[in-house]
Amino acid sequence: MTRVAVLHGGISAEREVSLATGKQVVAALREAGFAVTPIEATADLGALIAALTPAPDVVFNALHGRFGEDGSIQGVLDWMGIPYTHSGVRASALAMDKTAAKAVFRAHGLPVAESRLVSRAELEIADPMPMPYVLKPVNEGSSVGVHIVKAGDNRRAEIARGWRFGETIMAERFIAGRELTVGVMGDRALAVTDILAEAGAFYDYESKYAEGGSRHVIPARLHPDAYARAMEVALAAHRALGCRGATRADFRYDDTRGEPGELILLEMNTQPGLTPTSLLPEQAAHCGVPFPELCAWMVREARHGP
Repeated sequence: MTRVAVLHGGISAEREVSLATGKQVVAALREAGFAVTPIEATADLGALIAALTPAPDVVFNALHGRFGEDGSIQGVLDWMGIPYTHSGVRASALAMDKTAAKAVFRAHGLPVAESRLVSRAELEIADPMPMPYVLKPVNEGSSVGVHIVKAGDNRRAEIARGWRFGETIMAERFIAGRELTVGVMGDRALAVTDILAEAGAFYDYESKYAEGGSRHVIPARLHPDAYARAMEVALAAHRALGCRGATRADFRYDDTRGEPGELILLEMNTQPGLTPTSLLPEQAAHCGVPFPELCAWMVREARHGP
């Protein structure tokens, strides 16, 4: 019987999401017939290494956010020679760094929004680009720290003074329209989901993880050419970064002037959430892959190295 250690928790802003993902994954893998050991990761790296000794057959990486999906834990597991789920060091680090990921996407001809990096001091003094625009951390996920600044909004200086995600801030052109996402399993794009946020003005952290926080329309009702393009771009982004296993590409789709509209790739998630409200399991189920089989597939795809 394959011995799987499920890493969850961690020390990022997405710790609670990771704990929820881990709980779901542990139950699903046990249902699929694996011998599962949950391991809650903390700031004590030595304790984590000790918990992985002797080594399991596979580590299921259910960590989210910094240190869990930015290449850090992947490097530790590579050092220990333990196969793990999801992407390797290089792809994880690239995807987590929004500036680096945009550069890769742009080099591969994929559609991204205009953006620039500013310091907290620069943001406090002036708008970094014409309104409306989006402010986001360079290396966080789950919409942590994201703000939309619209005409008449006077929060810019306040946001700058209260910023706690490093000295560098990404300012990005706001794309009107709809929020779309596409899951990828290996060499297959799954479906396009249209995300309708209920709890907030946009698909923020609360909308993502609160029960009833958003409504998911799958398959998304949009122009067939736009649907096909979203599937194509998601798979191309997965390959451009060198990802493996399962990923999820997030898009904005501006259909305010009619369809087919403007499709913009926002980012690639190398460790999509696997919580009860998460999008990837929903898309997999739509394609006939139940959650225990999705998790088992991830274990079968596990490996180490770049």
